[in-house]
Order: sequence, then structure tokens, then C-alpha cells
Amino acid sequence: MAQSQNSTVELTVKATNLMGLTSRGSVMIGNKAFEFYNERNPEDYVQIPWDEIDHVSAEVIAGKHIPRFAIFVKGGAHFTFSTRDNKMVLRVVREHVGEEKLRRSPDFKDVIVAGVKSVPRAVSGLFGHRG
Repeated sequence: MAQSQNSTVELTVKATNLMGLTSRGSVMIGNKAFEFYNERNPEDYVQIPWDEIDHVSAEVIAGKHIPRFAIFVKGGAHFTFSTRDNKMVLRVVREHVGEEKLRRSPDFKDVIVAGVKSVPRAVSGLFGHRG
């Protein structure tokens, strides 16, 4: 069984870890780390110390609903979670990582617009510059 890194707990909420096979459990936010523990398998857990978090990205739908969020750690790995109250979780996470590390994930429209804008560059790359 995993030993918590936190000495005090600020928030515990039911959650789903969306990495690979989804697992249900609880997210525990404390003074030293963001932690997820699987409710059925004590060996399935994620502990992310606050100083290892590069940034947190949240998907926002219709300007206010947040169905999931991802925590990106230094080194490029990321962990995706969904909780019963993602807004509340992100508010508490913000207190530990800072406002500048919270980001909004690109939505479907943003991805399409970026793709359309990249078409002229892709076409000019195919034909090269003639001078």
C-alpha cells in the first residue's frame, strides 16, 4: 500500500484516472502533492509532488463545464483525471501551482482553425520558394 506524501489533506473527492484502462478511486490534495488512489487496488496510485508539475490543462466546454483535466509533469509525461467537481479541484490545485500553470486545452474549433491556418504553409513547403 502506498504511503501518502501529504502531512495535511485539503480536499478528497471521488475521481477517475483516465490513463489507459480507467480506474475509479479518490483524488487527495494536500500540502505536498496531488494524489490518486484506486479504491479497489491499493497498488494502483499516482502521486505527483507540487514541484514536479509543469502545467495543468483543462478542457472547457461551452465556456464553463470542465469534464476532465490533465496534469503535465516535468519530463513530458501527463496524467488525465475527471472528478465529481473538477472546478473545485482546479481551484485548490491553483493555490499550489500558481495561476500561470493553469491552461485551457484547445477545443474542437481551435484545432480546426489551426489546421486551416496551416494549409498555406504546408502548400508553400511542397512547392518551395522560386526566386
